[in-house]
Amino acid sequence: MTQDELKVMVAKAALDYIPAGSVLGVGSGSTVMKFIAQIGINKVPVAAAVSSSNKTTEALKSIGVNVVDPNETQPYDVYIDGADEVDPNFNMIKGGGACLTREKILTSMAKKFICIVDKSKLVDTLGKFPLPVEIIPMAREQVARTLRALGGDPVLRKDCITDNGCEILDVHGLKITDPLALEQKINQIPGVVTVGLFAAKGADIVLYATEEGVKVLKRS
Repeated sequence: MTQDELKVMVAKAALDYIPAGSVLGVGSGSTVMKFIAQIGINKVPVAAAVSSSNKTTEALKSIGVNVVDPNETQPYDVYIDGADEVDPNFNMIKGGGACLTREKILTSMAKKFICIVDKSKLVDTLGKFPLPVEIIPMAREQVARTLRALGGDPVLRKDCITDNGCEILDVHGLKITDPLALEQKINQIPGVVTVGLFAAKGADIVLYATEEGVKVLKRS
C-alpha cells in the first residue's frame, strides 16, 4: 500500500472517535485533510469544531461544519490530529505544517488527544524529523544561538510565515531522550512562541495504519 492509502485508512478509522453532539477539535496536515474529507464523504454529523489552522478551517467549512472560536467554547472531549513523529511513550514532534502553536492550544483544551498517523511516523527516539520551533522574528538569531548551545542545528524555514505572523526554526541533529525536559527548556527561551514537542500533553490514543489494518495504542 502507498503512504497515501495508509493515510486514508487511518482517516476513516478516526471517524469512530468523533463525539456525538459536542465540539470536535481538528488539527492540520495531510492526514487530517483526509480525515476531514472522510467526514464529508460519509456525512458524519459534527456539531461544531475548533480548528488549528486557516487551511483546516476552510476545509471544514467546505463540507458544512460550523467552526467556532476557541475563546467561545469550553474545554471539549476530543482533539484529532496527526504527527511528524511519535515515540513509545506517546510523546510527539509536530509542526511540519507550521501550525504547532494553535495545535498545542487546542490540545490543552481537550480531554482526549487522538493521534492519527501511518506506521512510518512511529520511532523509538524523537529527533530524526527536524524539531520545529515557532519564534518571534526579532528574536530569530538569539533563539538560534541558544538552540545551538543545546546541541541543535537550527535552520530558518524558507518562505514560511505562520498563521500567527511568526517564523519557524527547524532544529536538526537532536536525539531527544527526555522530551518533557527539552520541551520545557526550549519554551523558556525568550522569543520562542512554542516548540513542536508534545510531551507535557502527548497523545492519549495513537491510531496508526499498516498494510494489515489500523492498529490502536492506548496509554495504560
